[in-house]
Amino acid sequence: MTELAHPDRLEKVRRMRAEGLDPYPPRGVTAEPVAELIEAAGTPEEPGPRLGETVTVTGRLLGLRDFGKLIFAPLAERSGRIQVGLQRDRLGEWWPRRKLLDGGDLVGISGELGHTQKGQVTVWASEVRLLAKALAPPPEKWHGLTDKEQRYRRRYVDLWAGEKTAGVFIKRSRALSIIRRFLEEQGYLEVETPTLHPLLGGAAARPFVTHHNALGMDLFLRIAPELYLKRLIVGGLERVFEVSRNFRNEGLSVRHNPEFTMLELYEAQADYRRMMELTEQLFELLALELCEGTAVPFRGRDYSFAAPFERRAYTTLFREANGCEFDDEAAVRARAGELGIEDEHTDYWKLMSDVFDATVEGELDGPVFVTGYPVGISPLSKASTADPRLAERFEVFVAGMELGNAFTELNDPQEQQRRFEEQVASLDPETPGEVDIDYIQALEYGMPPCGGLGIGVDRLLMVLCNQESIRDVLLFPAMRPVPTADSD
Repeated sequence: MTELAHPDRLEKVRRMRAEGLDPYPPRGVTAEPVAELIEAAGTPEEPGPRLGETVTVTGRLLGLRDFGKLIFAPLAERSGRIQVGLQRDRLGEWWPRRKLLDGGDLVGISGELGHTQKGQVTVWASEVRLLAKALAPPPEKWHGLTDKEQRYRRRYVDLWAGEKTAGVFIKRSRALSIIRRFLEEQGYLEVETPTLHPLLGGAAARPFVTHHNALGMDLFLRIAPELYLKRLIVGGLERVFEVSRNFRNEGLSVRHNPEFTMLELYEAQADYRRMMELTEQLFELLALELCEGTAVPFRGRDYSFAAPFERRAYTTLFREANGCEFDDEAAVRARAGELGIEDEHTDYWKLMSDVFDATVEGELDGPVFVTGYPVGISPLSKASTADPRLAERFEVFVAGMELGNAFTELNDPQEQQRRFEEQVASLDPETPGEVDIDYIQALEYGMPPCGGLGIGVDRLLMVLCNQESIRDVLLFPAMRPVPTADSD
């Protein structure tokens, strides 16, 4: 056993087994969601339709308040919490076994649905079944885990000890269902593409590398599914999407986790303007269904997810923040020096992008579409016919965070190969080290005009769930291992 197992609880397990009682029985109990029972109980003034019925609930006891002949305990399960009342007169021969119970135990309780004298909905137990004995005591005072790092490390405790935690992840699940339903209604087909890639592609990021023993080759964990999804557009699947787990071997922050969820979709005969419309429709729908309106509270203020969103030009924002044009290399390098950004990149466009990130992104309130990104940082996007220096591309921001990225997709195989070769020549460690010839060959068969959109699901959920950190919307975020006694 570990240090969490309490001696008193271990002794109770021993006593139960000595008496022929199983502290971990193999069969569970069929029960009703407590949230439905609370609603069905009504109030003492306006009794509900289920008041007085015998009901069954299961869940975890959140502490015990012993008044001698009466014990009250809050019981928690997925839908919420309800009070259970244990009375000597109702429980008869079982009553002496109450001393085997502790806070944290999983139980099944059947009894009359009623109220206390103060009007609190209560299940008055007539039968109690222990479903699993908790050897580790719960957090003190049942206010949940107050240390954030412990919440992340012991999410299995946080989910029932913290009143709001489970709600965040139930909302996350609902959001993914809404996204899928929305896209299926728009005629999109959900697909699955490889997680192990032979080449880097689809984004600029440092990868995780693994090795396939049978093939004798290194593979990369997916940084983006983009190039595989566009192969499907070539194949005639005209509207496709994937909700994928992506992996980037980069730093941790309130906005970054090395493993994260992305929504990517591609539509033939569409462009980046169509992707704007889809983004507005999807964001507004999510707000209406998850936040009961288009006003989304986040970090102490409300953000309106009602369409249309504001549009701002990348070039204008860059000029206003930095006093120079985005393609004035000498001025931009000087500005980077003023900002303390190391001019270590042989690729000018990477440096220019760093300047934009440092001076503009954090000031974008939103929701706002930033349009017309430089082609130099948009290798997979078509150039604008109005200004070939700029791409038909946008990113969508809320509260200074990028939530999505979209293009009119580049489908000219010669131009795509030229841009890939430029990336390889740049020697930037975050860009592919070789040209994806198979993708070029796919384009040579012809890809129709196409719009593509990627949305960072985790960041979007941070906003929709009003959470400060990306870790708060991930069940098991990446954490540094806890040092042990055997550690150096």
